[in-house]
Amino acid sequence: MIAISANSQMKLYEETCTKCSKLITNRYSTSFSLGIRVLAHRFRDPIYAIYGFVRYADEIVDTFHAYDKSNLLARFRKDTYTAIEEGISLNPVLQAFQQVVHAYQIERELIDGFLRSMEMDLQPKLYSDQLYEDYIYGSAEVVGLMCLRVFCQGDQAQYERLKAPAQSLGKAFQKVNFLRDMKSDFQDRGRVYFPGVDYDRFDNDAKAAIEADILKDFDHALSGIRQLPIGAKMGVYLAYVYYRKLFDKICAASAAEVQERRLRVPDSGKIALLIKSYFRFQLKAI
Repeated sequence: MIAISANSQMKLYEETCTKCSKLITNRYSTSFSLGIRVLAHRFRDPIYAIYGFVRYADEIVDTFHAYDKSNLLARFRKDTYTAIEEGISLNPVLQAFQQVVHAYQIERELIDGFLRSMEMDLQPKLYSDQLYEDYIYGSAEVVGLMCLRVFCQGDQAQYERLKAPAQSLGKAFQKVNFLRDMKSDFQDRGRVYFPGVDYDRFDNDAKAAIEADILKDFDHALSGIRQLPIGAKMGVYLAYVYYRKLFDKICAASAAEVQERRLRVPDSGKIALLIKSYFRFQLKAI
């Protein structure tokens, strides 16, 4: 009876930690929350756990300006690996994440890459081509690969086949975020991610070159989305459609408009995209 009770209490703790990551996702991202809700049930909790982990690390470098962010991130890194090594954490976000790391064999290389990119955000900098590629790999591509590990459920051949398109999707999302947040990244954090771009001289030609690069990433990503397991395809496609809509709004704006305000898709528009995507999915039009 004691063992059964202990197991039951542990299960309750694990479920509660996962619900914390779900709450974080719902509070911080309407678009990703919608995408996760239309995933097959077996995929939802692991993706919530991954999002909760990356969201909290990102908050350290983007939000906690009144605190020693370098120390906080170093502690978060240490606590992450302690949780993975010991298989337990009193931090609900890390508890949920370490469960997913073990269940889906997420490589330490991906986690290292992500945390390195977060460290790059601790100091204002201008990005060279190599730094830009390194940052996007760690901040976006590896997150897509973590999710792909979940979707492939141990099928290594499928993972290898879909790995490159998953990375392209992460790159497209991140580059769109860079354009959307260009004003706040520069004015609030001293960052200009695009190599060779002078914020004060950002013009329509520079913007068009960036958009052409993003479009290639989107096109490659869609080829992989079409090959995803059926339970993952709709949710990932919805995230893709949302970001394409946001990308289209950015493309229609001038460089000056991008620098003046943060363009977004309203929540009502996201619901409309969900409905449209659902019917396209049912008609096998993707």
